[in-house]
Amino acid sequence: MMKKTVLAAALAALSLNALAEPTDGPMGFTPIAGSAYGLEGDANINTAPWVIPAGFVQSIVSDENSLNIYVGNDWNDMNTVNETGKLAGRYLYRTHEVRAKGDDPRNSLRNDGGSGGAVSVVDLKTGMAKEIVGRADWEALDGIVWTPWQTLLFAEEVITSTRPDPDHPAATSGLVYELKLDPLDPTSMESVTVRPMLGALSHEGIEIDAEGNVYVIDEDKNGSIYKFVPANYGDLSSGQLYVLRVKNGAKTGAAEWVALDMAQAQISARVAAAAVGATPYCRPEDLERIGQTLYAALTCEDVDNPTNISGKNAAGYSVGAVLAVNLGEQPSAKFVVAPGKNAPFEVQPSATNPGVTGFAKVDNLANGPDGKLWMVEDNDFSDIWVYDPRSKDVNGDGYKDGVHLFASLKDKPAEGTGIYFGKDPHTLFVNVQHSGTGNDKTMAITKIAK
Repeated sequence: MMKKTVLAAALAALSLNALAEPTDGPMGFTPIAGSAYGLEGDANINTAPWVIPAGFVQSIVSDENSLNIYVGNDWNDMNTVNETGKLAGRYLYRTHEVRAKGDDPRNSLRNDGGSGGAVSVVDLKTGMAKEIVGRADWEALDGIVWTPWQTLLFAEEVITSTRPDPDHPAATSGLVYELKLDPLDPTSMESVTVRPMLGALSHEGIEIDAEGNVYVIDEDKNGSIYKFVPANYGDLSSGQLYVLRVKNGAKTGAAEWVALDMAQAQISARVAAAAVGATPYCRPEDLERIGQTLYAALTCEDVDNPTNISGKNAAGYSVGAVLAVNLGEQPSAKFVVAPGKNAPFEVQPSATNPGVTGFAKVDNLANGPDGKLWMVEDNDFSDIWVYDPRSKDVNGDGYKDGVHLFASLKDKPAEGTGIYFGKDPHTLFVNVQHSGTGNDKTMAITKIAK
């Protein structure tokens, strides 16, 4: 085994010097020099928590001064806007990843004395923010997406449910919900309906394709990737749930979508997937579709050791990877971003080491305005990286080399989440969750017009 000190030196040669070329497009940028190590004491950390490239500004879209739902941090998690329809792009919708008091020591009661998760909205024109709906049985609301039929899908990120849904109490894990907005008021709810056909899982990422198929994941250390095909477009009350299975028994290569037992899938899709030999990945978290490619963020995947689910490789460095699934007639899967391949491993700072910037514990994904994949980490000094699928594989190792460091979070205990582009191609939305300042917030990082 290579000693850590030798490996770190080798990785330094791979690191940011090779990743610092300017990028192009509406969000074109010159990569920052490195992670925000040592900047956690910055006096402006509440209002300017990100290290960002020259030519960009950051601003608070909404924080706990404009909407404070919970005693303690509000855990803003994922974002979407009303992507179509009347006033498209004006309203930003967010999930809040909290559990009820007593279920998780990190969280606490709602300010109104209640409990459970919530969905909120921010009017990007007026700045008004409010809760749309919250329920005591909702646990750790996470993924959220705007549907082509103009509803919101959101889901629970919970491995084992402790607060069953009253309309579907048999489910043992988290569920997907569909929120229909008031047609006269996009900041208010008309109805919310549980959608158990999309599987009982630890949900986070949700994506939809042009045919109305819905893709979801299971955030488990042996989690899989799923596809729901509705019986009728836009109607999620009936249909078939499938799971991805790579044909050769590995994690990459030619693949197929295998139908699941729908009765079991609504109780535990994880059990149903195991019964058909679904391909397991290490903590799939978010999904993003760009054209005919579905990208999955795998927080603890070790591409060099497929059976390793520890989250660290043999040298002790944090791992993680992005998987690309071809959604064409002949499905296939391959890793496209991974530390030690087209990005360096990260070495967290310590008393004896100032740290080495790298790619680790990839969590959330976003489709950039020009087809690039944006990625944010779930670790201290959370970084935002950008992958360009149009770039070249210069060294012929199977990984394209266009991976660039866009931003890094100075708020050390916090996590960047919910990266998302709405209708403005020059603005990235990103949440700062469980902030060390005690003020969770949604930020906008915007390119300055020249």
